[in-house]
Amino acid sequence: MSPTKPMVLFVCVHNAGRSQMAAGWLRHLAGDSIDVRSAGSEPAEHINPTAVQAMCEVGIDITSNQPAKLDRDAVATADVVITMGCGDTCPIFPGKRYEDWTLDDPAGQPLPAVRRIRDQICDHVQQLLTQLGSSVPPSPLSITQCHLCLPGQLDVQIPAQGQPNQHPRHKRD
Repeated sequence: MSPTKPMVLFVCVHNAGRSQMAAGWLRHLAGDSIDVRSAGSEPAEHINPTAVQAMCEVGIDITSNQPAKLDRDAVATADVVITMGCGDTCPIFPGKRYEDWTLDDPAGQPLPAVRRIRDQICDHVQQLLTQLGSSVPPSPLSITQCHLCLPGQLDVQIPAQGQPNQHPRHKRD
């Protein structure tokens, strides 16, 4: 790992659900002590709105994230590469730490199923933080509500192509 701070890359096929939730959790729990990135082997146009809603429920805003294409440079610069269902599409570089997290794909799943996946990802991220030597805060799953997103009020708008995802209550001026 780099002498300053480690870089963790989360990879899944569409970079619209699992990898975005994992990156959101790691940024939330580690702050700026870890450089966090995510990418997909075949990125979608938008983040899964149910994943956005599930993360909002625990106070993590991933609405402005955009699916990104996996490239060799992202893998080459990463200290840790976490794959989630992308098979052998991720380039292998000697000396990199690779982990494969077996998680269901949230695409097309109802909110209760995505919550379960979100919580499994949180457990994995907390284990990763411990392995990286970072202090792990108490379980964030005790958070029950994003103060900006109340039940029944989350209205995730799918943006026009090329426009960032932004929840109306999370827009940045």
